[in-house]
Amino acid sequence: MTDTMTETATDKADARPDHPGGLATQRLDVGYRTRSPRGRGAGRAVLSGLDLQARAGELTVLLGPNGAGKSTLLRTLCGLLPPLGGRIRIGGADLAQTSPTALARRLAVVLTDRVDPGLLSVRELAGLGRHPHTGFTGRLTDADHAAVEWSLQAVSAGHLADRPAAELSDGERQRVLTARALAQEPEVILLDEPTAFLDVPSRVALTVLLRDLARDKGLTVVVSTHDLELALRVADAVWLVDRASRVHAGAPEDLIRSGAVAAAFDADHLAFDPASGTFGLRRTARAHVAVDAPPDVLPLLERALAREGLAVAGPGSPAAAPRVSWDGADRLTLTGPDGQIVHVRGFHELTRTVRTW
Repeated sequence: MTDTMTETATDKADARPDHPGGLATQRLDVGYRTRSPRGRGAGRAVLSGLDLQARAGELTVLLGPNGAGKSTLLRTLCGLLPPLGGRIRIGGADLAQTSPTALARRLAVVLTDRVDPGLLSVRELAGLGRHPHTGFTGRLTDADHAAVEWSLQAVSAGHLADRPAAELSDGERQRVLTARALAQEPEVILLDEPTAFLDVPSRVALTVLLRDLARDKGLTVVVSTHDLELALRVADAVWLVDRASRVHAGAPEDLIRSGAVAAAFDADHLAFDPASGTFGLRRTARAHVAVDAPPDVLPLLERALAREGLAVAGPGSPAAAPRVSWDGADRLTLTGPDGQIVHVRGFHELTRTVRTW
C-alpha cells in the first residue's frame, strides 16, 4: 500500500493537466507467480496496492533497502514481469493493451542485466535505440544518426563512438546503454542502478543529466538507485520502499521530514541526519574532549575524533578535560587525560594518539 500522505494517481493526474502522460499505477500488485502441484498458477506478492505516479518533466527515484522489491517493481513497470493485479499506464495508455511496437516508442529501459554487444561498435550499440522508429528496413536516416550522436554526447560518451562495445569497462558500458535509451526518444525511461559502476563525479554528472533531460525534454524518468544521499539532493520525487513493504511517495523533503527515510535505512551503526540529509556512524562516545579550532577545521576534527569514540565537549567543559587545540598549518596540541601535552601534525597523527586515551 502507499503511504497515506500521498494522493492517488488519478488525483495527481487531474491536478496537473499540463503534464499529460507519464507513468501511473492503479492498485498495482507486483511479485512472482508460482506453480502449485496441480499446475495452477499462484501469485506471491512483494508489493501490493500501489497507486503511484511519475510525472512528465520530473526525475523520480526509487529507493529502498536490499530485497525490498525495487527491481521487481521496475521490471513489472516495463512489462518484463506481469502484474499480479492492478493496472499500469504509460503515456496514458494501458500497458497490458499496448502493442510491443507502440510500447517501444514510448518506453525505454536500462537494466543491470549484462549485455553482450558482440562485434558492434559503441555507435552501433547506441543506434539500436532507433529501431522502433526505422520501420521494416531498419536503415537509419540522417535524423536517426543525429539522434544517436546527440545521445552519446549527452552521456559524455562521444569519444567512445568508434570503439568496439565489447572492450568497454562496466562504467563505460552503462553510459552507452543509457545513450541507447535516450536515442530511442521515448516518453518514459526506466533505469535500474544506472550509476552502479561509475565513480563519484560521473554518478553526480549522470544523475543531474537525467534530471535536466526530464525537465528540458518533458521526459518521465524513473531511476532505481542505492545512491541515497545524491538522490535525495537531486530528485524531484521519491518512491521509498520501506522494510514493511510499504511505498512512500513524495518530494525528498516530505519523506525526510516524515521520518520515512530514517525508518527505512537506520541500522545499529548507521543513522540518518535529517538536518544534513546524510548518514553518520552511530556510536556511543567513550569520552568527551574539549576542542579549540577555527570554524572551517572544527567539523573535520569532530569527524576524526568521533571515529575514535570521542565526542566534542560543549562550552564550559572542565579545564582538566582532555583537549585538542589547532595551532595552524596542520599542527595540533593535545592535552591527554593525564595532563601530558603532545604536539602532532595532521589528522593521522591525531587519531593514532587519541586512540590510547
